Formats: sequence, C-alpha cells, structure tokens
Amino acid sequence: MEFETPLEEGILLRRYKRFLADVRRPDGEEFTIHTPNTGSMRGCAEPGSRIWFRDAGNPRRRYRHTWEITETPDGTRIGVNTSRSNALVREAIETGRVAELAGYPVVRAEVPLGESRIDFALEGGEHPCFVEVKNVTLAEAGVARFPDAVSKRGSRHLDELARAVADGARGVILYCIQREDAEAMRPADDIDPAYGEALRRAVAGGVEALALRASITLEGITLDTPIPVETGAAGEAA
Repeated sequence: MEFETPLEEGILLRRYKRFLADVRRPDGEEFTIHTPNTGSMRGCAEPGSRIWFRDAGNPRRRYRHTWEITETPDGTRIGVNTSRSNALVREAIETGRVAELAGYPVVRAEVPLGESRIDFALEGGEHPCFVEVKNVTLAEAGVARFPDAVSKRGSRHLDELARAVADGARGVILYCIQREDAEAMRPADDIDPAYGEALRRAVAGGVEALALRASITLEGITLDTPIPVETGAAGEAA
C-alpha cells in the first residue's frame, strides 16, 4: 500500500487528547496534527521521537496533517495509523500473501456476526471464513503484543469467532503488526489478562491465530512476513 501523498518529517513534541499531537518541522515550525490511533500508543509516542506525517489534502480539516510513522531510538519504524490495518490485510489476502486464507474468491468487509461486526467474511471456499483484524504497534524484546490497553471489544470479537467455528465456519484472528522488529506475537496478559484468556479459549475452540509483520518505507507499507503467534501466558506456542 503506497501513501497517497509524500510524507513529511518532524519531531514529536507531545501526543494528547488521544487524537492530537504537536510536532516540529526541521525548519522549527510547530503545529498540531491528527493522530489516527485510539490506543495507548505505548512505546511509539515518546516526545522527541522522529515521526513522519502527510497532508491529507483537505483544507477544511481543522488538523489537515495525519501522523503515519514513528521511528524508535534504535531505528525501528512503526506504522501508527490504525485505520490502514484492514486495507493492508485485504491487500495481503487478495495478492496471495496469506497462504492460510487462499482459495476464497469473495471478500466482504464489515460483516455482522452475532452481536458484533467482523472485519471480513471470505466466501467461495469449502467453509465461510470470518476474519477479525487487530492492529499491533506494541512490541518488547522482539515480541509484538496486543492489546496495548484493556479491550473488552477485542475479547467479544474472539468469543464471536469461537461461536462461528462451533457453527461450522472458520474463524481467524489476524494480527496486523505495523512494525519491523517483531519475531513473534503474544497476548499482553499484563495489560489485559481477560483478553489473553479469551484468546486462549478461542484457539482451544478452533479459532486460528495468524500474524503478519509489515515492511515499512517512506513510500508505503506492505504486510509480507508471517510470524508465529504464541498464545500461552508463558509463551507457549499456538
């Protein structure tokens, strides 16, 4: 996925009110940009970080620039725009980069499932397949982790997928890891133990857990590297 407009570089001064961030351009100009991320952004919103943002091209927007990438002190790039995750996953599915999800000619988005809406329904294979996408920006010591804040909604989605599997469908939780330094994926039990339990319960019930890591450049982001999902609280592999 290529960015719609060229990215500009800046230094993050602070993130606040969830959706706002103050930045400074290399020429010293300071202004406010939009933060398209509802999570805690733990580890990717440190003041002084090098970031990149783009002009959304809408002069009627109060904050017309959108934050896209953060760089950590060790040079790792993180895609912080969570609104891109579904499009990244859809692109990966439709271009055949998710071997486990091959063979479904129809991909429908935002499909009702139980009391929720699931990101994708894949149809045309032997069994319908429901896919819920979770964007991941948190990682520690080479391990990506989700969620970065308590997520009751995330636990509910796992339960809905498990019920779909019990009814004869496939259910997949797919972690879209928008950073380049993760070698494995685990639930963040220390942040939301209920989510970790929900994931283990869902996997035990037949839900498939997949994770794809992104390659991130200043021109675009591509999900292209599968990594293992370890569902156990102590790192037991799925």
